[in-house]
Amino acid sequence: MLVSDFDYYLPEELIAQQPIEPRDQSRLLMLDRKTGVIEHKQFYNLPQFLQPGDTLVFNDTRVIPARLFGVKPETGGKLEVFLLNRTTKDEWEVLVKPGKRARIGTVIEFGETLRCEVIDTTDFGGRRVRFNYQGIFEEILDTLGETPLPPYIKAQLSDKERYQTVYARERGSAAAPTAGLHFTRELMENIESMGVNLAFVTLHVGLGTFRPVATETITEHIMHREYYSVPEETAAIVNATIAAGKRVIAVGTTAVRTLETAGTSGQLEAKSGWTEIFIYPGYEFKIVKALITNFHLPKSSLLMLVSALSSREHIFNAYREAVDKRYRFFSFGDAMFIS
Repeated sequence: MLVSDFDYYLPEELIAQQPIEPRDQSRLLMLDRKTGVIEHKQFYNLPQFLQPGDTLVFNDTRVIPARLFGVKPETGGKLEVFLLNRTTKDEWEVLVKPGKRARIGTVIEFGETLRCEVIDTTDFGGRRVRFNYQGIFEEILDTLGETPLPPYIKAQLSDKERYQTVYARERGSAAAPTAGLHFTRELMENIESMGVNLAFVTLHVGLGTFRPVATETITEHIMHREYYSVPEETAAIVNATIAAGKRVIAVGTTAVRTLETAGTSGQLEAKSGWTEIFIYPGYEFKIVKALITNFHLPKSSLLMLVSALSSREHIFNAYREAVDKRYRFFSFGDAMFIS
């Protein structure tokens, strides 16, 4: 299967630059994953399509101020460091721009309280760095770092919390799990009052999830690893849902990847670790029965994932209709419910 099979035309003006207010006022494209039937709704209509006993699984990761700007003390040369994965207390996998200035042994200073040294390279062209600091790292990062937005968003965001879900709590992501941005606390309370379960997992989102696949064939692509965690409570809720014959509905592709990584033989296991799972057409889902998601970039692994849950034909038909009806795309855009 070729990566070019997952390309599509998107007018640039349909790339959302600002989030909708309130959050749940975005549009919602309903897609029957088996028949391909499409309906057009608003996100606040979501409870109409949920049933008591269903379980919504959210990714509760929180975006950190992952972009740091520093200098090489010996030359004054400027460098940008983008935090990706924390591997130990003080060591991170990062991207550095320009990378040619960040050889092993390079020291980068970010002010008087924070510096790092490049200690290794990574297999995706990044660097492994070790930080030295005075104080609490997270507090320093909040002061010196910038919250990153995807490169296709050119507008400034007046409220940084608008790039966080209302339930975000576990710090560690370089990007938001954007399907969750449509939920308000009131909507979640309404859904829960219907007898729908709300459960949480954590997957710290890296940049690799959103990058276009650069290989010619799908099977050549290698996913970047991301840290995930499934708590005991969530495993118990999900397994009870499956046993009752109800739906496990993932909120976002990161929740899908977490559930399918920790799912074995139709059961969800409470565990944590690193995942490189790559889901594309032909994959057999073990846990997830439905998905709430945004519209994804052409040639991206996320577009392949949603095509695996439904079919390439149904997904691309839905995307063509979304373009025709002027839906808003990507992180701050509208949503789909693949049921």
